[in-house]
Amino acid sequence: MSLQNPKLHEHTLYHADSNMTHHLKSIRDRIHHICGQHVNQFVRVETLDGDVFEGVIVQCNRGILYLRLPGDGGMRGFTSNAYNDVILPLVLFELLVITLLYT
Repeated sequence: MSLQNPKLHEHTLYHADSNMTHHLKSIRDRIHHICGQHVNQFVRVETLDGDVFEGVIVQCNRGILYLRLPGDGGMRGFTSNAYNDVILPLVLFELLVITLLYT
């Protein structure tokens, strides 16, 4: 999807190097594949900024990981009330570690 106004002048502030673009797409595709294999599984995700989230992978789509966080902060035996859960979208490029959690 692209929204552009043809009446505006433009000045490019940043343009990614083609090698970096290829590398970033490769990383995104790899993480997307890994997340797709672990949908509905409980994971811990750490971002580049040090934020840590625990939840269930709901979906991975277009560079975004959707993580369902329990609304009460606990897992309650891996069962949850869908009305209390929060879906957190995380950008794949911001993820540093994804850890599968299980008992």
